Amino acid sequence: MEYQEDFTHFNEQGRAKMVDVGNKGISCRTAVAAARVLVNRETFSLIKSGGMKKGDVLTVAQIAGILGAKHTPDIIPMCHPIILDGIDLDLSMDENRYSIEIQATVSCSGRTGVEMEALTAVSAAALTVYDMCKAVQKDMTITDIRLIEKTGGVHGDYQRTVLL
Repeated sequence: MEYQEDFTHFNEQGRAKMVDVGNKGISCRTAVAAARVLVNRETFSLIKSGGMKKGDVLTVAQIAGILGAKHTPDIIPMCHPIILDGIDLDLSMDENRYSIEIQATVSCSGRTGVEMEALTAVSAAALTVYDMCKAVQKDMTITDIRLIEKTGGVHGDYQRTVLL
């Protein structure tokens, strides 16, 4: 299997491994990710008014997103456990789309990036919005989970050029 040397997450036997980042330098790394939950007018109104029976949807989703970022290596097999310096989630309501817009900013000083932590944060927050509203609406759509930008690391900075 000569092509294997191109793959960083496989050992000599072709089995999965976690990449050794021990020789990489520590640098400041950030990542911003976003997601969207599309709801109907009734669900939107209940979220906005605080009328959901399970409680304050946006606050609970924000906490879930923070927990999601912190637990990323527990659910994404090859992610390194890293010490996060900060996690900030912003949840807003878009009346034109009847959507909950979710954005997470995650930072660390480390040897590996925090893109997966930011993406996990917005995913956990979006799933929580769904969970808290599913008694009222089953056909919500979680969509547009994406990396917006990242800084630091050997691969350099990234900025999404097409915003959704």
